[in-house]
Amino acid sequence: MATPLIVHHLEASRSHRILWMLEELGLDYEIKPYARDKQSRAPRALKDVHPLGKSPLITHGDRVVAESGAIVEYVLDELGEGRMRPAAGTEDHHRYRFFLHYAEGSLMPPLLVKLLFNKVRQAVPLVGKLIANKVDAAFTDPEIASHLGFLEAELDGRDWLSGDEPTGADVLMIFPLQAAMARGRARAAYPRVAAYVDRVEARPAYQRAIERGGPLEIL
Repeated sequence: MATPLIVHHLEASRSHRILWMLEELGLDYEIKPYARDKQSRAPRALKDVHPLGKSPLITHGDRVVAESGAIVEYVLDELGEGRMRPAAGTEDHHRYRFFLHYAEGSLMPPLLVKLLFNKVRQAVPLVGKLIANKVDAAFTDPEIASHLGFLEAELDGRDWLSGDEPTGADVLMIFPLQAAMARGRARAAYPRVAAYVDRVEARPAYQRAIERGGPLEIL
């Protein structure tokens, strides 16, 4: 009997991309859903699974794995059978390793700052808007533009970031790029990045992930 694989799936979170990976791999898995509380935070029930109480989380038998990057690497190591990861020593593998770490290490932080200061705008409209606008102008917007410009160039002549098919790096990259493309005029300014997001969302495996996990909502 196969070891049960469970995705502890928080609504409107980064765990949708884990579902996409599992669908691409054709793995059997169960979803345990969690709803956000009134403050849009993860429920305390997730702390019963892992002390940090964050999503995504997976359990594979008795093993609990947290953090999106660690989950991707664990699944590909244990269950991937060589799929969704370029061969070691190749140029594609070097790109794969870079984007695997770049997604959360460099790209996601300014997007998270943008999200947090949007919440400041809503919570304290007068002062919050003034502070948030200054932070965006001085740091957040230029930083995001720098990353998107870099990725626009990296996708020149490429459908995927590290090979001819999606890899674990694409799995990690999709959420921050969906968040970026949801903002204002970004799709028109970065057409290759927008087309990349569209390619992911058009894949049957991604659509199955949305059917099972519910619609993705960028908070």
